[in-house]
Amino acid sequence: MTNMLNVDQAKGLVAEALVASNTSLPNAASVAAALVNAELWGQMGHGLRRTVAYAAQARAGKVDGHAIPQAEQPRPGLLMVDACQGFAYPALDLVMDRLPSMAVSQGIAMAGIRRSHHCGVTGLVVDALARKGLVAMMFANAPASMAPWGGNRALFGTNPIAFATPVEGDEPLVVDLSLSKVARGKIMAANQKGEPIPEGWALDKDGQATTDAQVGLDGFMVPAGDAKGVALALMVEMLCAGITGANYSYEATSFFNAEGDPPGVGQSIIAIDPSAFGPHIAERLTSLVTAVAETEGARVPGARRHGLAKRIETEGIKVDDALLAEIQAISA
Repeated sequence: MTNMLNVDQAKGLVAEALVASNTSLPNAASVAAALVNAELWGQMGHGLRRTVAYAAQARAGKVDGHAIPQAEQPRPGLLMVDACQGFAYPALDLVMDRLPSMAVSQGIAMAGIRRSHHCGVTGLVVDALARKGLVAMMFANAPASMAPWGGNRALFGTNPIAFATPVEGDEPLVVDLSLSKVARGKIMAANQKGEPIPEGWALDKDGQATTDAQVGLDGFMVPAGDAKGVALALMVEMLCAGITGANYSYEATSFFNAEGDPPGVGQSIIAIDPSAFGPHIAERLTSLVTAVAETEGARVPGARRHGLAKRIETEGIKVDDALLAEIQAISA
């Protein structure tokens, strides 16, 4: 059976479970907002299904539920944030508080986050920056699940890349890509439901195709674009872990269980004020999006998310009985 929760009910459900799992109320609220927003974007693998693992990790101390992120500004256009082995979302909230004004002042600014955790839907972060009139990019690494091309050792994570730009008179353009063929959260969700995965999503430990979700989680993710996807994953490692001092993917522990040390991964966010290049740049950015939208048969990347979010917000968030009971049991 499927239950329908409104946004406030869903946030309350997540926050209660986290507070009961040794997490401060402000941090629990930040996490809950991020997971619910992921649901509104149709990204269920980064949504409510993460609650159980997050709560278990907070109880075990793998993530510090009471961490307060710390920021320093070593250069005018650079913000360094230490997530202090806590959840990524409070650190991202701190970035959103400070990075936009830095970008407007300097023309461009970058934030680097270290000692962080799973950051969910990267597109949500750049979308929020675009709504402030900024062009934005975000890079994040994740525990290793992809091997270098031709190799048999997982060194890189699925390492998402996101980009957003404001569009005059419309919603921002958002490009949000996992560098694996699909996000690992989709395989996690299939495993939780006891469902098979399509062939081509993941490989077993011997590099053979599998439709078993658990075998896929224990094996390797298939990179998007074959060797090109792996090369981009290497680039992301350098941008969000190499220069920030965060753990590389192969040094990070799993986001899915409560075993081991904190993952300690990294994220990097770049924000650009397009008006710094001239008064008509916003029009130029919009003109390209318009050209794509007006092309017969074409679709602007991410466009369906806006209508989907409004529909889910109106109709409610679907939560199956098993998941709802599992989350409720945490705070019982």
